[in-house]
Amino acid sequence: MLFDRQTYIKRRQTLREKIGNGLIIFIGNNNSPCNYPANGYTFRQDSSFLYFFGQHREGLAGVIEADTGKEWLLGDDIDIEDIIWTGFVPSVSELASESGVQNSAPMSELKKLVDKYHSKGKPVHFLPPYRYDTMIQIADLLDMHPLLTRKNASVRLIRAVVDMRSVKSPAEIEEIERAMAIGYKMHTAAMKACKPGVTEKYIGGLIDGIAASYGCKTSFNSIVTMHGEIFHGDPSLKPLEDGRLLLCDAGAETVGNYCSDNTRTMPVNGRFSPRQRDIYSIVEACHDLVIEKARPGVKWLDMHLDVCRLMTDRLKELDLMKGDTEEAVQAGAHAMFLQHGLGHMMGMDVHDMENLGQVFVGFDDEVRPSEQFGTNCLRCGRRIQPGWILTDEPGIYFIPALIDKWKSEGMHREFLNYDKIEEYRDFGGIRIEDDILITEKGCRVLGEQTIPYHPDDVEAFMAGE
Repeated sequence: MLFDRQTYIKRRQTLREKIGNGLIIFIGNNNSPCNYPANGYTFRQDSSFLYFFGQHREGLAGVIEADTGKEWLLGDDIDIEDIIWTGFVPSVSELASESGVQNSAPMSELKKLVDKYHSKGKPVHFLPPYRYDTMIQIADLLDMHPLLTRKNASVRLIRAVVDMRSVKSPAEIEEIERAMAIGYKMHTAAMKACKPGVTEKYIGGLIDGIAASYGCKTSFNSIVTMHGEIFHGDPSLKPLEDGRLLLCDAGAETVGNYCSDNTRTMPVNGRFSPRQRDIYSIVEACHDLVIEKARPGVKWLDMHLDVCRLMTDRLKELDLMKGDTEEAVQAGAHAMFLQHGLGHMMGMDVHDMENLGQVFVGFDDEVRPSEQFGTNCLRCGRRIQPGWILTDEPGIYFIPALIDKWKSEGMHREFLNYDKIEEYRDFGGIRIEDDILITEKGCRVLGEQTIPYHPDDVEAFMAGE
């Protein structure tokens, strides 16, 4: 386990107090076959199960009786045939003791525990499943169709887990800092390797290997592409071209399963062109505005809109936008250039707790999700709190298909200079991303070493200076 047993005992006790009554179930993940049963994807435990029980073994479930305080770890002990292939694995009872859980039992006992509550009409609390085998397991336990399991998940449990996992403890922050250190090695290696003729795939493989060698794996599929306007651009075998920009969005996940997430955009030939520097400096200013202004009590939605206003003002200086800034942002005209939200929660999941439902993670009764194009992709809008970790990731993107669509429809002509925008249609995209911890009075950027991002620093680092 990553933390001492008392950490997990206290977490479960706090959860019981928040839920009050009923049976709480956490289903751990199973191994997942890649192309045949014995050839599986790298195992990754469910984050909420890991948060409350701390065990990485597959095929486990944790149960908490909120009424009585009884706790159970359930799973089947492995037999000699498994031991031959995988080595010794502690018994479920030993794992339970390690986690501070009083009771253990085979997985077959889970149905009996659930029936005791379900048959009497008492609440059975579970989180929305994101894997189909878990959907089937919950459906069998509660006699419902598998596709209804997400809809019937416990809102009370979701809210309690979000409330607890949002605020990171000092020990969690320390683990995330370990992920940041690996991320620094990944991104600086990408900068050193970035040269005309090197392929995107080579750089992607290089940084993925660093993550695997120092940690568990990457925290998500690495994005390495000259087409920075494609948000989730997988690295291809295409050689890097002189005069283009390379966007690298990547992060590491530690063996304790905490994440980092950074993005850097660099000139393939090591020098920004004047036009590239103009756009880059806008993104840089937006990124730094967040570090300056983010503090407890600020709505993350307002922080996002402040960035949009600054971006609009600066784009007007380049004649790409026009008109009143406030009116342009309210109308959503800036979404020609920024189509996603400012950032997201980060922790054990790189998009922390996104499987629990973004409306619960990033919004509340005061701040609701927007339906406006661009702002509707904001993953967090509510007031930020000390102990939260969020990504600060503004960007500017020139998406040819979006330019053509809006231009043909006459969208926001009072705010967008389409003739000038056409000159940038092959520009690509720029994003700068760091991870910030909200402190009592402001915020701080995580990571002992900062990956170069000021344009002069990027050029100097790429030149080996």
